[in-house]
Amino acid sequence: MTSQILNHPLKDPRRIKSFRESLLAWYDDYKRELPWRSQPGLYKTVVSEFMLQQTRVSTVLPYFERWMNLFPDFTALAKAPEERVLKAWEGLGYYSRARNLHKLARQVDSWETIPVDAKSWQALPGIGPYVAAAVTSISFEQPEAVCDGNVVRVLTRLFANDELFKDGATAQKKLRPLAAELLDANRPGDYNQALMELGATVCHRQSPLCLTCSVIDHCKGGKTGDFARYPNLAKKKKSKQKITRYWIESEDGLLLCSAAKGSARLAGIYELPENLPPELVEVGHDAKPLATKKRTIGQVDYEEKIHRAVLPKRTKITLPEGYRWVRWAELDDLTLSGPHRKWIRELGGNPA
Repeated sequence: MTSQILNHPLKDPRRIKSFRESLLAWYDDYKRELPWRSQPGLYKTVVSEFMLQQTRVSTVLPYFERWMNLFPDFTALAKAPEERVLKAWEGLGYYSRARNLHKLARQVDSWETIPVDAKSWQALPGIGPYVAAAVTSISFEQPEAVCDGNVVRVLTRLFANDELFKDGATAQKKLRPLAAELLDANRPGDYNQALMELGATVCHRQSPLCLTCSVIDHCKGGKTGDFARYPNLAKKKKSKQKITRYWIESEDGLLLCSAAKGSARLAGIYELPENLPPELVEVGHDAKPLATKKRTIGQVDYEEKIHRAVLPKRTKITLPEGYRWVRWAELDDLTLSGPHRKWIRELGGNPA
């Protein structure tokens, strides 16, 4: 542990008690009204934690409400076919979360007794140290400390910890013992949510609201005005990737493709093809793209050019596995990846 932490006044038990009291008093008065906090329960907590991974609260809200209407409990989700689960998740991205949540529901639904310890929860699909701590502290009042990106930001600023971390995951792992030391064991669920809430609504990455922060008296980084230095994460080099996609229509509809079942990425999820099946390789396409779309996923900047390819009339081909012709009326029933539904509507004029 760095000297900044060892010598910080917040290491004094009395200061820790004062910090907890200030944080929880602020949370009790100013916490956001969120649907998973209204009549909280284990299922709501689990669903919200899966959805909130790498996703903003504002994005999750409509999905959460719709999800609870479709799958109100573990049993309903466990019995649902995967296609329906993925369809409900469409647009949130990172579809492995939906698949893991579906698998988890089936396991939980089969339990006679639900375990309350974090170790047991970490054995479930899609559950790591953070989600296990969040679920067990919020639902079972277990003294498990969470440490996500928001908590890392708050802790490094509190202690003015300028240690260089390889990445966010490394920072979370290294700071987890400190988070555990500060945890309020009497209200672990509320404390964890309060710390994350502070990071999300007050201790912003840019322009934190230090003047109104309830724990500014304990924050070394905030007092010195050096908040921008924390956390000190190694700079990641971004990469660029260019992708060519194809817009091919026939009398049978628009050509879409999906990964085969068992694929870790896009099994059962459709998109405009970037690789043509062998039967269509010789089909020419317009030199000028219909559209050029740009987006960033993680550390990769994507430039995706969509070209129109025209099939000769009365061309009949047998499509390989994963490819299918889709009529406009069928689009609403398919799960499309990322922004592909929006692109298809823009380019095809589909009114749906």
